[in-house]
Amino acid sequence: MQLGFDYIHVKYVFKKTTEQRKIRTINIEDFIAIYRTLAHRNEIQELFFSYSPNHKILTEVNLLEFLKKEQFETEATEATASELIMKYEPIEEVKKLNQMTFEGFLRYMCSIDCAIFKHEHRTVYQDMSYPLCDYFISSSHNTYLISDQLIGPSHLWGYSSALLKGCRCLEIDCWDGPQNEPIVYHGHTLTSKITFASVIQVVEKYAFVASDYPIVLSLENHCSPKQQEVMADYLEKILGDKLLTTTIDETVPTELPSPEALKFKILIKNKKVGTLQDTILRRGLDTHGEVVEFEEEVDQSEDEEAAESKPTPKTPQPKRKTVEKKSSSPPRKKPKVKKIKLALELSDLVIYTKSEKFVSFENQRANQHCYENNSIGELKARKLVKQSANEFVLHTARFIARIYPKGTRTNSSNYNPQEFWNVGCQMVALNFQTPGQQMDLQNAKFVDNGGCGYLLKPEFLRDHYSKFNPHSVIGNQNPTTLSIKLISGYQLPPSNLSRSNKADPIVQIEIHGVPEDQVKQQTCVVRNNALCPRWNETFTFTIQVPELALVRFCVEDQISLVSNEFLGQYTLPLLSMNKGYRHVPLYSKLGDRLDPASLFVYIWYY
Repeated sequence: MQLGFDYIHVKYVFKKTTEQRKIRTINIEDFIAIYRTLAHRNEIQELFFSYSPNHKILTEVNLLEFLKKEQFETEATEATASELIMKYEPIEEVKKLNQMTFEGFLRYMCSIDCAIFKHEHRTVYQDMSYPLCDYFISSSHNTYLISDQLIGPSHLWGYSSALLKGCRCLEIDCWDGPQNEPIVYHGHTLTSKITFASVIQVVEKYAFVASDYPIVLSLENHCSPKQQEVMADYLEKILGDKLLTTTIDETVPTELPSPEALKFKILIKNKKVGTLQDTILRRGLDTHGEVVEFEEEVDQSEDEEAAESKPTPKTPQPKRKTVEKKSSSPPRKKPKVKKIKLALELSDLVIYTKSEKFVSFENQRANQHCYENNSIGELKARKLVKQSANEFVLHTARFIARIYPKGTRTNSSNYNPQEFWNVGCQMVALNFQTPGQQMDLQNAKFVDNGGCGYLLKPEFLRDHYSKFNPHSVIGNQNPTTLSIKLISGYQLPPSNLSRSNKADPIVQIEIHGVPEDQVKQQTCVVRNNALCPRWNETFTFTIQVPELALVRFCVEDQISLVSNEFLGQYTLPLLSMNKGYRHVPLYSKLGDRLDPASLFVYIWYY
């Protein structure tokens, strides 16, 4: 019948239809009754009747009027209406007359053509020729872990799964292994170990399945120089031409290349000895066995994040007097320093993504090169967002910043990525293995632009002289008024407490964005109805920074006045929302589509 049905709901309606006769078989009249109970939704029938003069068929002209008035398809023509009739009308005789019955209208309203997510955003539509630092980049933390951070398994599935979701920045924790074979695991824990070579083989296999755009391998390198050379050898031999080993035109860049220019390339993010100029001059020379030793400062201000810190060589700076502001914190203790040995072979594979220690915004602005980036722990980054948000925006307009979870998140929980996207951080790394609201936001943000893993940042986060501050947006941006009429639900997942197909559904609509836009509203409860609950409630939001806003629909079963059970959710960028009558697909906590469960809404914004 070309319509999706949930077995639990079909079973319940079947039972209701046959319970009076006490037999477990049905005739054709029963079948029609069951079909109509499940498929003939009153809210869609009401819509059909309002555009069908005889309440039986829609002509091409009637359908075109609906498309223009209700679906905001201003460029639709009679040819558009005719195509939809050909595509969705199931009755051949009616189709030949270029008309549509309610059955055809129902199929159209439940189709991808009436999905809430804009069809044109399902492919790459953004300009991909800006420098890398001008994009949000889908990023994973401790990609090899598929459970917790202490005793859970390390698995190659972590890499293949992240890559198939469009992730473009993967993390690899490298340690010395037996038989001169580098291994990957969460150091100083009981997590299991996998070989570095097998990780690179998986990366090579799945690298460009979901996206053509460049991958960054963020190396957490704890290996001896000898095994670093083994790593470099594996990277070159397994990845071959996919590995970026020099600048595009063999000159030192003044700005980063674009995702377009780096298509099908894999970049190495790691510490690096010296400058990019030195690497270019060494090209073609045999550096096997060459090791450089240097000192690095251990950041003691974030002990709980130390497990993830990525300190880099200390660049000697000329001594200069600094005037301390009255508000500055007391002088810190003398920093600890440790010696690091880096194999030149591995160092020279780092081209556009050299890891540089973050000291301060002022220091980075004065000394950092465009091809250098910073990894900043969640706690320190949050403090910077709170105290110097505009400076953070100016920093990320020039350089790539990677944010990673604090080390105390041993259960692989995630922080809210939105607060760091708000200041333009490109690589906001999350534990992809941990479902929840944070990963819902991640998946929603990066489903845009064809799911390619790169999103062009709004102009105010790319401007080197931007005055944008996420904490002070009223009067400085172009706000959008969003109206959502939540009409109904359809075949929602029943409650775990129900023996039939019942639930007491409630829907929360959340806006995630800059602090001023963070808001949540909810419907009333519909009792004992997961099959076709009706709300007909309208919610209005004023959104100050629509470019950064995500809209999340969360459906819950109200168990008690203080407790709800999650049933399903869907999240998407505000600017990827279609206007008009739309259906909202629902997804499970693990991110699986709960077909045919959906919400029926009317969207309008300006």
